[in-house]
Amino acid sequence: MKVIVIGGTGHIGTFLIPRLVTKGHEVVCVSRRQRSPYQSSPLWKSVTFLSLDRDAAERQGNFGEQIAALKGEVVIDLICFTQTSAAILVDALRDNVQHFLHCGTMWVHGYSEAVPTREDQPRKPICSYGIQKAQIESYLLEQSRNGFPVTILHPGHITGPGWIPINPAGHLDPDVFVRLSQGKEVLLPNLGMETLHHVHADDVAQAFEKSIANRDACLGEAFHVVSEQALTLRGYADGVARMYGREANLRFLPWEEWKKSATEREAELTWDHIAHSPNGSIDKAKRLMGYAPAYSSLEAVKEALLC
Repeated sequence: MKVIVIGGTGHIGTFLIPRLVTKGHEVVCVSRRQRSPYQSSPLWKSVTFLSLDRDAAERQGNFGEQIAALKGEVVIDLICFTQTSAAILVDALRDNVQHFLHCGTMWVHGYSEAVPTREDQPRKPICSYGIQKAQIESYLLEQSRNGFPVTILHPGHITGPGWIPINPAGHLDPDVFVRLSQGKEVLLPNLGMETLHHVHADDVAQAFEKSIANRDACLGEAFHVVSEQALTLRGYADGVARMYGREANLRFLPWEEWKKSATEREAELTWDHIAHSPNGSIDKAKRLMGYAPAYSSLEAVKEALLC
């Protein structure tokens, strides 16, 4: 089929587009072309590129028309962040697409309640990103009930070669990994029992590929796309230290004390992650599309750190 991938040179597209080409699909990658994929592959030579600034095209009122003009049987939107943006594509593609796939986020759930969290649990988002993504999900599923052929995938913390993962302290400072590799002390908030749920970008790509292959089972559905198990902060730190043949040297501080040891941005990121403490079930994705993550959370992180 002809597959249009919007935002195809990012984390997910780096792995997704070669998968689609391998399956024999004709692929058009729509992006601003401001960066190359995170990994090179000769398969990208088979891809058609359209350089398009989404924000500018939406302001001009012709983004949906330009996507519809590509006449894709499948459209995958990896970079939609508002309901308005989603509606632009729905209006343009309503009678012109066989399958529309949207990349959501585990953040639609807000803080964890019963875990592992299932897709049918109530949405209680607690940050602007999660709120907007939950609004998009609600809108798209409503459109699905009116015949629009949509599937929604909700990844966790995407990681893999080429970028730094969310670390065991819940932020992005790579020094946490360095300290664990050297056996130096690492401070964790509270008792280190909050959770993170990583997923390798190639496993997210796998889920998109399998959604297309299992279209009928996936239409009108939302799926979690994460590894088999979430990690506690302390379990994550222990696992990273073991990668380097070390024992984790951890010290725990109550949140109000811990945040004094971090920058304002680090504390903001950590609070966002521990307040959510994502822990998602993938039973539905296994059952309906045959999703089978190749990487555990630690394996995905290891590839990001060591490759």
